[in-house]
Amino acid sequence: MERVNTFLAKHLWVQMALAVLVGAVLVQLLYPQGSFAAVLSRTASTSVGGIVVVLVIRRREKRAAGDTDGLISLDRRLRSGDVPTEPGQRQAMRQLVDQRLHRTRHRKAALVFMAVMFVTITVLMGLTAGPRQIVGFSVLTVVFVSWLTYFSGLQNRRLHVMDAALRDEDTTPRPADAATKPLVGRERG
Repeated sequence: MERVNTFLAKHLWVQMALAVLVGAVLVQLLYPQGSFAAVLSRTASTSVGGIVVVLVIRRREKRAAGDTDGLISLDRRLRSGDVPTEPGQRQAMRQLVDQRLHRTRHRKAALVFMAVMFVTITVLMGLTAGPRQIVGFSVLTVVFVSWLTYFSGLQNRRLHVMDAALRDEDTTPRPADAATKPLVGRERG
């Protein structure tokens, strides 16, 4: 599984292509009229905005990490809870964690909005669509909102644990620092 994660992290275009393909398959299952090529092109064209947002976020994170391999390494360390010891990696991890915590500061409100939006769409589909669409959107709503809530909470906990670990290690005096502080105080006095 780690090799798959690494491959997908290195090749962002594969992630985007798979997301568009899965979206097209879901739309085709819910609305079987029309050709799959038409559904795929419509799904791809409506996904452009989301793809641009992901690319901008990825560029910022790569800038913080140095390059794609550095970002993959930091992301792996973040998932496992392994705090970097090298000063350059610590600084890159600090920037990455700060960026992600900043982006997730309104996580709860966004989750509530997504849940209300999906439930509203499902209810409206129940009033206007057939049984296939009602069941499909109901299952999609339950699965997607549950998945989104669980994994956003997991990622948020990981970010806060790494943030606390980086802050704790940054504030604890190292033996070399403790040995030089009394000398600095004596030189001034």
